[in-house]
Amino acid sequence: MTVHIHPSVDNGVKAGSGSFAGGTLVCKCKDRPVKVGIRGDVAHNHACGCSKCWKPEGATFSVVAVVPRDNVTVLENGDKLQVVDASATIQRHACKVCGTHMYGRIENKAHPFYGLDFIHPELFEHGGSAAPGFAAFVSSVIESGVDAKEMPGIRARLKELGLEPYDCLSPALMDAISSHVAQSRAKAA
Repeated sequence: MTVHIHPSVDNGVKAGSGSFAGGTLVCKCKDRPVKVGIRGDVAHNHACGCSKCWKPEGATFSVVAVVPRDNVTVLENGDKLQVVDASATIQRHACKVCGTHMYGRIENKAHPFYGLDFIHPELFEHGGSAAPGFAAFVSSVIESGVDAKEMPGIRARLKELGLEPYDCLSPALMDAISSHVAQSRAKAA
């Protein structure tokens, strides 16, 4: 059985051009898509398993990177953007129509990532940005509905793709914590 991580890496991680100077992120709308300009290349590009990041249809992980917030400019149809969860640390600005997250911004100046915006590089009109280099919050995919029994295969696939999987504790402990969270949510529903 093939383990699907994300459409942009499932057939192998494509190396960046090494000279990517930026580009335009485009939401999934056919009519009046939101366009966001990014100056410069991305940093810390990775597969993310958290339950808050936007994932395209069929993806287990998102692919997310950071850019300096000063390098992010809404170019077109910004009236379609809304913050998904105003109480979240990362204010994810998404298209109200298609739901695509265009950029995430931290407004808390005391936060260690203040000044960096989170973006999804697969939304660039043209490729060439720095490639994903690791996977983060791997166990969190359990909270999004992945069976904990699938985690060894997911970790093996990430390693096969060259995306070292990371968690806060040992993988088995993080799977147990995330399974508990998922079961608690299921009981409360």
